[in-house]
Amino acid sequence: METDWHTRLVGWLKIALPLAALVILSTLFLVADRIDPDDALPYAEIDVEGLAREPRMTAPSYAGTTSDGASITLLAEEARPEAADSPAKARGLLLELDTPDGARTELRAATAVLDEPARQLVLSGGVNVTTSTGYVLDTAEVATRLDRSGLESRGEVRATGPAGEITAGKMTLDRDTQTSGDYVLVFTQGVRLLYQPGGARP
Repeated sequence: METDWHTRLVGWLKIALPLAALVILSTLFLVADRIDPDDALPYAEIDVEGLAREPRMTAPSYAGTTSDGASITLLAEEARPEAADSPAKARGLLLELDTPDGARTELRAATAVLDEPARQLVLSGGVNVTTSTGYVLDTAEVATRLDRSGLESRGEVRATGPAGEITAGKMTLDRDTQTSGDYVLVFTQGVRLLYQPGGARP
């Protein structure tokens, strides 16, 4: 008798359990939100072939000290290492130069190219120079030394500073040969000064 009861129970379970499973699955499908393909997480589109052809670094930085004791910090949005047919390049560059006399000079440029034989970095694409002594300069291109402190514009310079507005054919920042330890900003080649008493206005 007990065996018959057990057999009937097993038979009912074989029918009831699959039906219960179907009910549960149906409920899940009805309750669950529909998936919108547009809401799926986007995959990053990476040009693998482009990276292999032109390797690059994102947000690189460099810090070092020159032979005369100045510290240089370089930050860029993107940099490409030197290749067989082209020099190292950077985009969205910020250069900070802290000279031993306590002054700071910041340069921002759209692009930059490393001239390794000359040990200098050439900034271009519109260069903005700001000094802690109160000068703000704009020029097309600037070459800065990497082995010692020194800047040199390669084109006309427009600047505002404590004395007023300045236009010149060239600008250099270098160590003062007459005063030990000091660095001076020098304007040359057709310098024009619009003097503003009390300092330049922005």
